[in-house]
Amino acid sequence: MEALRASYGDSSSDSDTDDLSPASSIGEKSTSRKHESESIPLPPPPLLLLDSIGSTDFFSTERVRNFPHVDGNYALHVYIPVYIPVLAKKEMVCFLKRVESVVPHLHLVEADVPLNILCKDDQKLEHALGREFHISLGRSVPLRVHQINSVVSMLRQKLQFQRRYVIDFNKWEVFVNDDCTRSFLSLEITTSGLSEISTQIDAVNEVYRLHNLPEFYKDPRPHISLVWALGDIRTSLKLAVDGELRKLRAGGCAKNRIFTSKFCGIDCKVCICNDIEA
Repeated sequence: MEALRASYGDSSSDSDTDDLSPASSIGEKSTSRKHESESIPLPPPPLLLLDSIGSTDFFSTERVRNFPHVDGNYALHVYIPVYIPVLAKKEMVCFLKRVESVVPHLHLVEADVPLNILCKDDQKLEHALGREFHISLGRSVPLRVHQINSVVSMLRQKLQFQRRYVIDFNKWEVFVNDDCTRSFLSLEITTSGLSEISTQIDAVNEVYRLHNLPEFYKDPRPHISLVWALGDIRTSLKLAVDGELRKLRAGGCAKNRIFTSKFCGIDCKVCICNDIEA
């Protein structure tokens, strides 16, 4: 489904935080997939395939959800898209390679290629980090067809006029999903941008509440997730991350922020997809 994306200009803009009246709109760009019969899993694509144009063909761009497929249901996800700057990507490549050397079986978020394969070539891993990441403003929730227009209309009304602001990603953090089936290495927002994002989460919660949809976490911690692993491995992953951060501090390379991004709009996607887990 088309996005609730405001036209705020490109990321190189240095304008301030004046009120905007963006020409945003929400259309319908729903996607569907037929259920396939079970088959023997294929191995991940060889690294050479990532040389193809864009290489994003080998990464899933559909949102992950944590509820079972029901015929007639659509998955809704509201989020802020984020792109990592070039310099930050280079630094993250080094950090993720060191973490991967300690913690096995990691995958880049929404990627079909294991992280250890991407780590064999810095350029491939950097390219993979150039995809769109997201800050969730609400849970991925199921919608019935008759709810779509109402939900989307209310989201547009509440979110189309937003002020520009800066988002600082300044903390490496480990999260685990609700049923502890996946762990995530993420970049959390604890300073600039936190209050604005919290206000946007409140607006989405209000729309969800009016449609009897599950609201977001009581104390949300906005972030983008970069890496995932099966199961609850928060202890080992946290130990690896903390160990690398200690080395950076000892070498005088620690920074107050990992990277900064400008808020560039909000996306609202509705689609039918296979059963996958948040």
